Amino acid sequence: MVDKYKIGDSKVLESRESSDGKLIRRRRETLDGKYRFTTYEKIERPPLVVVKKNGTKELFDRAKLSRSTKKSVGKFFESELEIEAILDKVEEYLYDLGEQEVMANIIGEQVLSELLEVNEVAYVRFASVFRKFKSLKEFEQILSERKKGKQ
Repeated sequence: MVDKYKIGDSKVLESRESSDGKLIRRRRETLDGKYRFTTYEKIERPPLVVVKKNGTKELFDRAKLSRSTKKSVGKFFESELEIEAILDKVEEYLYDLGEQEVMANIIGEQVLSELLEVNEVAYVRFASVFRKFKSLKEFEQILSERKKGKQ
């Protein structure tokens, strides 16, 4: 049985990085040569801290961002995978900033930026929640801005 061996009791035969660079696949063999197995290593990133408008701080929670995004955009995507792809881009952007702390509004603006690229209705819906629209005039203003941006 392979499970009686420890990783240290094996040698690496081959290593491959995934195309997105987030995972390393290693093909291993026990030192006695009897068993071969594969391990997957995920690259661990340092935790991000979100600084809220009121100054409080909390750890970045992708699941929370996913829930709020799905709730605000409704069913304007064919699958949850599309939303997850958007959130992948947002998360990558946040880590690329190179900062341990990120203002909450930067996260929201980046979600808006990504939504704008793929679905204008979802963009407007998210903007209405994120920017806390209180009147029809605010909707009209964002729609007017979108129309000008298309010309």
